[in-house]
Amino acid sequence: MHETAARPPRLRRLLDALYAGGGALAALCVLSILLLMIWASLGRLMAWRVAWVNDVVAWLCAAAAFLGMAYSFRNGDFVRVTLALESVSPAARRRLELFSLGVATIAILYLGYWAARFTYESWVFNDIAGNMVAIPIWIPQMSFVLGSAILVVAVLDECVQVLRGARPSYVTQVEARHARGDFSEEL
Repeated sequence: MHETAARPPRLRRLLDALYAGGGALAALCVLSILLLMIWASLGRLMAWRVAWVNDVVAWLCAAAAFLGMAYSFRNGDFVRVTLALESVSPAARRRLELFSLGVATIAILYLGYWAARFTYESWVFNDIAGNMVAIPIWIPQMSFVLGSAILVVAVLDECVQVLRGARPSYVTQVEARHARGDFSEEL
């Protein structure tokens, strides 16, 4: 079966689905936080024991942040300082983008490695959460590992795309929003 020009290649679709999946999981975490907070508020009024909700909400906050990073990165929702980039030639801008993506790749690989190692050690030592919810701590830590891994893939993907001569997706996404008159991220 031949890929058509209008349809992105299979790998591109898989990668985009990976980033969207991380974003969807992050959104589910935020929705879960909302529902738990409403439930806990009602529970307090009815004198239920709801102190455990704080632990779960904290883990869901961290999970939402890490699982949504790759999606946010690819869509231009990360804070970027572009003042220097806007004042240089397109060739210099491309080199600076590649340098930045290279540094980001190394930093996120380092972060991901230590997140995985720390989570693995929690699993090996059977660390248990010391708060109200006594579960193996590696379970909530896995969102950090998974989110970091997806972000590594996203930054490497972006680096390869820019090396191939494409414009960064985070730039094209912001330009597309601006073309629609959406300047909401500028607030």
